[in-house]
Amino acid sequence: VQLVESGGDLVKPGGSLRLSCAASGFPFSRLLMSWYRQAPGKERELVADISTESVNKNYADSVKGRFTISRDNTKNTVYLQMNSLKPEDTAVYYCRARFLGLYYWGTGTLVTVSS
Repeated sequence: VQLVESGGDLVKPGGSLRLSCAASGFPFSRLLMSWYRQAPGKERELVADISTESVNKNYADSVKGRFTISRDNTKNTVYLQMNSLKPEDTAVYYCRARFLGLYYWGTGTLVTVSS
């Protein structure tokens, strides 16, 4: 599986961004998809995940009500809509796919929230 994230940028507090992760190499509709993030000096943490047909979505408490994960199986892409961004959301955001018990990671996209 190849995963390519995009959409990271510098944004002011309170702003919004939409991250995208395009997948190739595997049947996307069978991939369990997740977004993780890693802030400087911190461990990588789960932000949100989504089931194959978008029935189940889970979010970290820190982003509930602000972030929305979605996927388009026709475009082999998973999204992370981030609203009301805070400085503590600053991190490298990674896309992860799970397929047949194996995990695959993208290389990340940097989100910086700063005034």
